[in-house]
Amino acid sequence: MKKKAKRGFAAMSAEKRREIAVKGGKASQAKGTAHRWTREEATEAGRKGGKVSQGGGSRFDSESGKAAARKRGRR
Repeated sequence: MKKKAKRGFAAMSAEKRREIAVKGGKASQAKGTAHRWTREEATEAGRKGGKVSQGGGSRFDSESGKAAARKRGRR
């Protein structure tokens, strides 16, 4: 079986990808369509990211999660 050749961005060096990304960022800034985070947005995004990375972003709240774990025999 032949190994697939990388195409598009995957075939580019990291330096070339970064160069293209910088151009895109500068263009969106110049056009006025770039998103700028407010302090509140950044705080909320960090809070959400912290919950997910620390296991707090599950589909259960803490009590229902504990109950489900007990039901499965964990804890």
